[in-house]
Amino acid sequence: MLYIARYVITQNDKREILEDAALLVRGTVIEDIGKAAELKVKYPDEPIENLGNAVIMPGLINAHTHIPMSFLRGYSDDKALMDWLYKDIFPAEAKLTPEIVELATTLSCAELLRFGCTAFYDMYMLEKAVFKAADRVGIRAVLGESVSSFFPSLDAKNIDEFFESFDANDELMKNHSLIRHAINPHAIYTTETAILQRCRQVADEKKIRFGIHMCETKTETTGSLEKNKQRPIAYCDSIGILNENTTLIHMVDINADDIATVAARGCATVHNPASNMKLASGVAPIQEQLDAGIAVGLGTDGPASNNAQNMFREMYLAALLQKLDKQDPLQMPVQTVLDMATRGSATALGWANEIGSLEKGKAADFCALSLDESNMQPVHNVLSNVVYSATGMENIITVVAGKVLYKNGTYTTIDYANILKEAMNLNDWLKNN
Repeated sequence: MLYIARYVITQNDKREILEDAALLVRGTVIEDIGKAAELKVKYPDEPIENLGNAVIMPGLINAHTHIPMSFLRGYSDDKALMDWLYKDIFPAEAKLTPEIVELATTLSCAELLRFGCTAFYDMYMLEKAVFKAADRVGIRAVLGESVSSFFPSLDAKNIDEFFESFDANDELMKNHSLIRHAINPHAIYTTETAILQRCRQVADEKKIRFGIHMCETKTETTGSLEKNKQRPIAYCDSIGILNENTTLIHMVDINADDIATVAARGCATVHNPASNMKLASGVAPIQEQLDAGIAVGLGTDGPASNNAQNMFREMYLAALLQKLDKQDPLQMPVQTVLDMATRGSATALGWANEIGSLEKGKAADFCALSLDESNMQPVHNVLSNVVYSATGMENIITVVAGKVLYKNGTYTTIDYANILKEAMNLNDWLKNN
């Protein structure tokens, strides 16, 4: 299929933006990209999807979420992080079943696709159910069971049983073209040193991603200083769990030494502006991380602490939050923010060789925003329209690995009417359980 639009934002190394352009998708990859007139002559027999006055761009990548938590959207709001977790969220999650996780994941996948997101990194429980939903939908994902020192849990009675279950999930996801496995200890304040180190060992042996919440609040730092006599990053480095296959999520309460250590170890980080603001966790120093050469991705966090999984909104908030915090309108220009939501997030997923940009040979993962909407006109700078003007509702198509999963209000792999009907009963399910 030859996809044609007024603009194509490539996000390649040169950050080229092509006008009156097209990309040729063959199978799961992009075979060619360039001027529409030239590609139509070059490939005269290919079917054409003319998207018209639109901008084709790489699919946005949600580098951190707890995707099944859409079942708790609006359940507990306007509370401090630890009260929110321990008084409301953890007790509600204790009632979870695989069926609820699968339903909530499917609902969240519909939300992601609607807003042009083609891949996500999930950290939750009962990930086998998450896998079933993501596999059926056809979205790209990195999935990893969240592990802590709290046993028995939904997944296991003890740590050995957890790793038995983890190994089974690893076999399930191994060699899947769109879904990769990861291991995700929850945080240093919920996970003992021995478990953290065992997770690191498993990640290295299996060559999978290692993700962990890190430096989310000052309270976390204080707790680490009291318990470990070190700040969180220094502690993690001392026990050997930081390397180039590590994704550190939040990174709010950090200093220059922390940044230097993370850069030296080659870790990626993920910024979650909406969640950090909603829970009043603080403002992550993003430019300082970028200046140190750290790959910074962008994520929504879970839909219970955001409460949306809309990466266009996340880009907008990321740009404005840094400007306000630094009292500097030059902070977080649109190109930097888009880089975070595409190339940076692709690195945080460990998938930068295939996704994050539109280039020959890369995966055909993209979305397209209509420029016919009033909020998208005029177009002086198409990147500014994407980051500052778009709501995500302008998205007209979402394609993953060459397959159209969403187009003009219709899902090709999701029975949305049925999912919506079931989701509307989640409130009663929580009350009755």
